[in-house]
Amino acid sequence: MKNALKVTIALGLCLLWSACGGTPAKDAAPDLQTPVEVTLAGHGDMATYVDLNARSSYLEKSYIKASINGYLRNVNIKMGDAVNSGRVLFSLVTKEAEAIGNSINRLDPAFKFSGTSNIRASQTGFITMVNHQKGDYVTEGETLAVLSNKSSLVFLLDVPYAMRQNVVNNAAVVLTLPDGAKLTGTIGSALATVDSVAQTQRFMIRVAPAYAIPENLVAVARLVSLSHPNAVTLPKAAVLSNETEDEFWVMKLRNDSTAVRVVVKKGIDDGKQVEILSPLFVSNDRFVVAGNYGLPDTAKVKIKK
Repeated sequence: MKNALKVTIALGLCLLWSACGGTPAKDAAPDLQTPVEVTLAGHGDMATYVDLNARSSYLEKSYIKASINGYLRNVNIKMGDAVNSGRVLFSLVTKEAEAIGNSINRLDPAFKFSGTSNIRASQTGFITMVNHQKGDYVTEGETLAVLSNKSSLVFLLDVPYAMRQNVVNNAAVVLTLPDGAKLTGTIGSALATVDSVAQTQRFMIRVAPAYAIPENLVAVARLVSLSHPNAVTLPKAAVLSNETEDEFWVMKLRNDSTAVRVVVKKGIDDGKQVEILSPLFVSNDRFVVAGNYGLPDTAKVKIKK
């Protein structure tokens, strides 16, 4: 009996020692915090663009014509030449003047009679066509060459009629040439016709380049399609979406250690910044821009310094 009592007392003491903390309890696991980077909401102008092709053209062309019947004594131009107003382009002489001039010159060489009629350029431009060569016989009024007026250069822009309003709202436009050079042009009024097949309307873009632009050069005109001034924006990395991209949200910091999910409605997306249409954020609101992928609705975070 005594031995049984001792065993019972010993077991009771062991149980009591264990219950009272004989073995230290493990500390509770700390809350996990995700390292993140944050950003502030910004404000700026947002816009979307549409690119259309525009073709260079000289609207005004001068037809240089023979003033008399005769032979071309001199042709001082060739296709592609740039000429200034007043430059002598052709020299004409009639058969009668040439015959009389030779007779008079034999009698008195000091008289220097030539009987030559010079034809000059009436404006500055580019020679786009030459129809005759030196020695050709031409009649009065016959076209000798074609001169494109330099100041009449425009780019012709064919715009789908459904997009007409986009062009009307643009006073200026940037043209990108095939070599990468850029020109600033002013959009003029639309022509009062529409292509019956393509249903496009033609607009003229006036430019003033510092160098010669060849005709029929195709440039890219960038037009503003939609513009929102002073929009609330966030970096694209701060805006998350579901698989079907019909719902968007951001992780907004409630305090220095907690980020909550906020569903947003986005507007213009230029690939770097995203416009936030709603809800309305203030300038000191903070958002997770790195480390936000996969965070739950309310997440514990640690801001990287």
